[in-house]
Order: sequence, then structure tokens, then C-alpha cells
Amino acid sequence: MLMITVADLIQDERLPGNYFAPDAYIKGDFESGLIENRRGDRLLALPETLIQGIYAGLEKELGPSSGVVLFNCGRWWGKNFYARFVEEVSDYYGKNVAAMEMVEFLQCLKQCWKTHGWGTFDLDVSHYQQGFLVVKIWNSAFAAFAPPGNRPACFLEAGILSAFFSQLTGRELHCLQTSCESLGADCNHFILGLPHRLKPAEVWLEEQHETILERLCMSTAEGS
Repeated sequence: MLMITVADLIQDERLPGNYFAPDAYIKGDFESGLIENRRGDRLLALPETLIQGIYAGLEKELGPSSGVVLFNCGRWWGKNFYARFVEEVSDYYGKNVAAMEMVEFLQCLKQCWKTHGWGTFDLDVSHYQQGFLVVKIWNSAFAAFAPPGNRPACFLEAGILSAFFSQLTGRELHCLQTSCESLGADCNHFILGLPHRLKPAEVWLEEQHETILERLCMSTAEGS
């Protein structure tokens, strides 16, 4: 008679849970101000006053160019964020990100974004055939503490998304924010696409997100 133990049944069949679950992912001694992730990598907390100070300082020193600087900082941050995300997810789930199902990958990214305190994240791929991806973010700290203005203010997030999805797709993608919670929108919309395809939308930012996206898709169809 062949005897099989429980240990035999579960060997190499580990069913990993949610890697980015907040109670498991965030660790540290809060009294001393040390915050780490579950691998022991240091995490940085950004208080409200620091975010406001970054906006105010750059605006004072650079004026209208402050958005470009924040976007480029986001690009740098996004490249490093992508590398860490891929390494952590691949190690934990035992497979390369490229081998993951899209639903599984997106769930990891959504939970990662939320656990880091960046808000709630969603990806809309319904315009992929026209060459665009749409990201929606709710409860963004960068929008909540942005100074008053008449244009979307989440330049840092736009840079992060641009770098992250450029690395993911292997194409150099630009990211343009088309709605912002700081302007009363219900969420922050970001459109990702090839730079020359997004270029026309830079002068449409006073329009509604849906209108901008429709125009972009129409211009792509006319140019194909």
C-alpha cells in the first residue's frame, strides 16, 4: 500500500497569499520612526507638510517648470519602483511577472499601490487597440495636498506611471493626466500612450477626460 503524508501533498505546492497585505507587508518600530517592508527594505513616510512643502518650494523656485521637474522625479522613482515590484513579486510567487495572468498581475499592482498609501488604483485596457491605456486613481495624497490651480497636479504620479508601464511594455510611453481630484473630479485619470500620439492632448486639458480620450482615439484612427 502506498502511503502519502500531508507533507507530501503540499510539497512544492505552496499557495501564497496576498504579498502586499498591509499587516504582513509593513513592519518596523513606529516609535523610533523605522518602517520596513517584509523583506527588510526601508520605507519612507511622506507627511502632509512635506508634500505641501515640495509643491510650494518648486513653485517658488521654478514657477511653471515645477511640473516638469516633478514628472522627471516620478520617472526616476517609477523605474526603481518597477524593478523592486518585479523582484518582490517574482520571488514570492515563484514565477516571472511575464508568466503571470493579467488578472493576477493587476491584483498585485493594485494592492501594492494601496498598501504604499498612494490611493486606490485601477487600469482600463478597453482602448488598447487604439494605442492607449487609462489609469484611474482615487484618494491620491498628491492631489489632496496640491496647491490651487486650473490644471491637473499629479505630475509625480504621471512620471511614475510613465516609467512603470514603459518598463513593463518595452515601449517608451508618455503619461498625461486628464482629470484631477484637486479640481473637483471624482478620480484622477491618466492616459498612457506613445509620446507623439499624446502630444495633441496637451492643449485639451480644460476639456473633460472622456472628450480628450475620444479625440485621441479619433486622431489615431484618422492617422492609421
